[in-house]
Amino acid sequence: MPRTRILIVEDLSSLAIAYAAQLEKAGYQPVVADTARAALNAVAEDADFGAMLLDLQLPDADGLQLLRDHPELLRNFPVIVATADASLARAIEAMRLGAFDFLVKPIASTRLVSVVASAVELGRVPDAAARTAAPQPRGEAGRNPGTFIGRSPQMREIYRQLQCVASSRATVFVTGESGTGKEVCAEAIHRESGRANGPFVAINCGAIPENLLESELFGHLKGSFTGAVNDRIGAAQAAHKGTLFLDEICEMALPLQVKLLRFLQTGTVQRVGSNRVEEVDVRIVCATNRDPAREAAEGRFREDLYYRLAVVPIHLPPLRERDGDIPELAEAFLQRFAREERKTFHPLDAGHQAALLAYHWPGNVRELQNILRRATVLHEGPDLPVSAFPPASQGAPLGAAAAAPAIPPIPSGPGGVPSASLAPDLARALKGLTLDEIERLAVEGAIATARGSIPAAARALGVSPSTLYRKRERWMTAAES
Repeated sequence: MPRTRILIVEDLSSLAIAYAAQLEKAGYQPVVADTARAALNAVAEDADFGAMLLDLQLPDADGLQLLRDHPELLRNFPVIVATADASLARAIEAMRLGAFDFLVKPIASTRLVSVVASAVELGRVPDAAARTAAPQPRGEAGRNPGTFIGRSPQMREIYRQLQCVASSRATVFVTGESGTGKEVCAEAIHRESGRANGPFVAINCGAIPENLLESELFGHLKGSFTGAVNDRIGAAQAAHKGTLFLDEICEMALPLQVKLLRFLQTGTVQRVGSNRVEEVDVRIVCATNRDPAREAAEGRFREDLYYRLAVVPIHLPPLRERDGDIPELAEAFLQRFAREERKTFHPLDAGHQAALLAYHWPGNVRELQNILRRATVLHEGPDLPVSAFPPASQGAPLGAAAAAPAIPPIPSGPGGVPSASLAPDLARALKGLTLDEIERLAVEGAIATARGSIPAAARALGVSPSTLYRKRERWMTAAES
């Protein structure tokens, strides 16, 4: 098989020779051009390049202007831009134009080869996708990737995207409302990739206190901080040769975003309390229920980190936009939980399906899953009453807040401190509820107000997200027992 040709556009001969040697050793065929004109001539003579490594400072042209004047370069193959630390803004602008990735000089050999390999693999995706038939419905010759269920047009498009990106090592940014299946998507990418035999490590950036997240990601040495009683590797090293899934990535504090960006640039980690730099080989998939572009524009998420992570964006539609999948999902959940509970239920009929389709599903697939689990626990079967499903008028996520009456705010005294006597309406609303039930009412109400975002609800309640995750897990366990 012929070796993949890589076009290196670099005017410093020492760097060009070093890049060419590193890529040739990795099995590529480098072609060097020292000016923008020479690069355009090389492409005009033979455009069959797997990728281009483009220095943004060329003697006869500005690299950014070259990409603006010749957009066909970005269409024909992935372009990786090389820049100095002082020119990161220009690298970000190149990403906006459509560059595949950027590398900060000096470029480590392993990082150069890894990014070029990802770019070459992604550059092959359109041809591979054209040769691949669309996913077949479940039960026919094809199969849905991972544990996904559904045959709606929206999900068939998601399956097509997953087929395309799975074979690549490119970073994937999954977006969608809470409960749409972002972790299921990440697991599907891992299972369908060449890293399927490696580890899949998931870490929720919103559920871990800020002061511990760096240790969870990169590890620590014994004694590096209070409570560090042993040496420990982090999630990045645990995912070596596999996939690292960073959920709720937009909840990560800005100082740690800098360290994550450095990790992505160099492919190395440095444990807390250590001076040693260790190389790792991981594929990054991240997810958020926010709009990452908006978070970046408003300064809550680093723009350079966003463009590095969002190489391949995948947006999961909410359940209300794929209502054709709701009956199939509900039936699959019903039979799965029935087996777990050692019960038997008849298949869902037209009445059940009508009730399911009439509901808005603000909690998406996770809410549907929870409702079917509760139904199998609370009913013996084989018939499942339609009343097991929420009424169409109910619009809040599953939980105590869903069916509770509206509660007026607690009256406050000076300084916002609650007054000693509660309003009569509030007292009547809370009458007969235990303290635990009142707490659950407040938590689920805050989550509903935050549109399913537990970190946002935690901020509103003045607690850490991990506290809410633990409480919800305890309530779910109690409901199933």
